[in-house]
Amino acid sequence: MFESFITGHWFSAPAKAIWSDSATLQAWLDVEAALAHAQAGLGVIPAEVAPVIAAHARAELFDLPHLAKAIAFAQHPLVPVLHRFEELCGEPAAGFIHWGATTQNIFDTASALQMVRTHRLLAGHLDAAIAALAALALEHQATPMAGRTHGQHALPMTLGFKLAGWVDELDRGRRRLAERLASSFPASMGGAIGTFAATGPLGPAVQALMAQQLGLLPADMPLRSSYDRASDYLAALGLLAGTAQKIAQDVVFLQRTEVGEVAEAFHIGKVGSSTMAQKRNPSMALLLVSLARMLRTRTQAALETMVRMDEGDSSATNVADTLLPEIAIIATSVAETLARLAQGLAVNLQAMSRNLAMTRGLIASEAVMMRLTRLMGRHEAHRLLYAAAQRSQSEGVPFIDAIRAQPPFNGGALPDDLLQALDAQAYVGESARLVVDTVARVAPGCVEP
Repeated sequence: MFESFITGHWFSAPAKAIWSDSATLQAWLDVEAALAHAQAGLGVIPAEVAPVIAAHARAELFDLPHLAKAIAFAQHPLVPVLHRFEELCGEPAAGFIHWGATTQNIFDTASALQMVRTHRLLAGHLDAAIAALAALALEHQATPMAGRTHGQHALPMTLGFKLAGWVDELDRGRRRLAERLASSFPASMGGAIGTFAATGPLGPAVQALMAQQLGLLPADMPLRSSYDRASDYLAALGLLAGTAQKIAQDVVFLQRTEVGEVAEAFHIGKVGSSTMAQKRNPSMALLLVSLARMLRTRTQAALETMVRMDEGDSSATNVADTLLPEIAIIATSVAETLARLAQGLAVNLQAMSRNLAMTRGLIASEAVMMRLTRLMGRHEAHRLLYAAAQRSQSEGVPFIDAIRAQPPFNGGALPDDLLQALDAQAYVGESARLVVDTVARVAPGCVEP
């Protein structure tokens, strides 16, 4: 999927590089080198072996195809790597590689390094998406359009208000991930079951020093069977996927031929159909929907791996170790595609104005009701307008005429302020203020001083 000539371009190239086989091997070796350095510094292993281990902790010194065969034969993912590492380092350093560690310690800590690098990529794309949407929201803070509920016209609003809602939700997702990152992916070096049995009283200090060198937090309790920390961040990715899909599906709707209010970027050469030459499909928005679905299904499956037997359970870690790279790559691709979509959105003001007027005043029924409330109370005003609105829709009578025909007007003159209330463009509430406040809070760089 990630390397297919058909679908490979869907996925973030930098994220794929972080999780490539060579990069994953290098992360393992980085952890082994940091472990040796920490142990040497605390006198657990001889000081002179740590530089030798670090000097040979280079993925390019390993033959990946050969390792693949050896791993399949040994039916263990790390031992063949350690054998080659030992050959490279020679004695006496070979005898002190992987001292007091177990495979999951290396894998979990290495994946923490990779997730931190992935997060930087993802956060950068989220920042770009938020900045683009915030700038567009400010530009259209007062651009009126139809607000919709349940697929129907509801009340007037502004395009900026809609975009500010997206910005606000994306910012919550961004903060959620940033708050969870460090605690979700700590350095964990507790040994075979997490008790520091092999390293004794110095074990926690070794873990803390190693974590410091790697730029991670040390695990407070390095129990191998705990996956709730990582699950916390992965669940937040699932929430981000929901937000991204909602935005993408809004764009798909707004780009419909019958709506036509907003469209994603188009260039000559972008093809919508092999048979229908006129098609300008929202392909980027639809890809974003697809990626969000892929991400949510994988995060749900990853959360299932929290349930682990005893103090170690490869039936769960095998699943988590397989899913995590996919989740990381797809999540980054979601953020990257979202940024590209946001940066290319085109607005059709004429279509917005046309659609806002489509119901010939019905969309402003609440505004009229609030004016009539002063004359007869809200309940009576609602009854009057309900009757007028249903007649307007059923018989095609202009809303204003249907209102005039109702008691107490009975075909007579209407109050001037009631006629003014039918101006949908004037009934957008505090849309503009909410846009400015939201952008100032979430993306202050977009607001002019």
